[in-house]
Amino acid sequence: MADKRDYYEVLGVDKNADDAAIKKAYRALARKYHPDQNPGDKEAEAKFKEASEAYAVLSDEEKRKKYDQFGHSAFEGGAGGGGFDFNGMDFSDIFGDLFGFGDIFGGGGRRNSNGPRRGADLRTVVRLTFEEAVFGCEKEITITMKDECKKCNATGVAPGSSKEKCKKCGGKGQIVMTQRTILGMMQNVTTCPDCNGTGQIIKEKCPDCGGTGYIANKKKISVTIPAGIDDGQSIRLREKGEPGINGGPRGDLLVQVNVSRSTKFDRDGMTIMSTSKISYAQAALGGDIRLETIDGDVLFKIKAGTQTGTRVRLKNKGVPSLRNKDVRGDQYVTLVVDVPTHLTEKQKEALIAFDETLGGTMDTGEGSAGTKKKKKSIKETIDDILK
Repeated sequence: MADKRDYYEVLGVDKNADDAAIKKAYRALARKYHPDQNPGDKEAEAKFKEASEAYAVLSDEEKRKKYDQFGHSAFEGGAGGGGFDFNGMDFSDIFGDLFGFGDIFGGGGRRNSNGPRRGADLRTVVRLTFEEAVFGCEKEITITMKDECKKCNATGVAPGSSKEKCKKCGGKGQIVMTQRTILGMMQNVTTCPDCNGTGQIIKEKCPDCGGTGYIANKKKISVTIPAGIDDGQSIRLREKGEPGINGGPRGDLLVQVNVSRSTKFDRDGMTIMSTSKISYAQAALGGDIRLETIDGDVLFKIKAGTQTGTRVRLKNKGVPSLRNKDVRGDQYVTLVVDVPTHLTEKQKEALIAFDETLGGTMDTGEGSAGTKKKKKSIKETIDDILK
């Protein structure tokens, strides 16, 4: 057919392209021109149909052989073609990936919603102190859990009654709707609204559980908090969540930890950071100083002449690894020289005497224009500073 473009040209692939390349090319075009993405755009609809037709041929080994030999005439009733349409083609793998549904094109990918299904996960939050997160602990939490109703044995049916097959879906739990589209006849599978996918209807519900089969109760659960857990992380407790459906397993309970801030320490992964004040004498003369860690105070030897802002490292005083609590990070302590704000007369005199040995740094000296100003005593200068 003269007005039809070459299928390889439509998809933008070489004639020697493999199946993966053809599929990748079509996925890109389908995503771009799908009618749902371009409502009311006739040009996009035409390009989508053109690309789908090309893919339907080139993705099928037999049809591709005929097309390579006879071109478009292979599907026009000549050259042994016998015509071509989209009916029977399975696009579910393509559109399931693109738009999140795998059931609309019939065949393949359907899940039996009437079978056993895992229950939903539950979530809760527990608050920890900084120390509890570092070293781990045991916490008791209270959650609402659903237990099997003893009166109906989790069936949801009143004693003496029974379940009946859902008339709307015939017990399948799903409803199949067929509709004609530009790609031909397509099937859309949805969960039955009458039985919620169970395939059965309860006429007389259990009076204790209201037909759910479960009764909610508050329970206390002990949670082991591992050493080294960080703010925002979660602990998974297997099968402590919602009950399963049709005999499926329970979901899990996810316990998220919120860690309170410490007034003494900061944390970055396995590293702990802190600040410690040292006196001027300690900074100038050096020697042993006492530093606070998460494990308690330790002695650390500093050099003479240590400057404020100096950072020291304390090995293995950080946070334990979640994988191995015996492996710990380090702690880094920033030293800050503590300058006194209130001095006694005796302390001032001692400081003045020390300053004089350094050349009298408190001396105000000459005026900027050569005019000699009245010299203040060093003691008076210190008094002015401390006012």
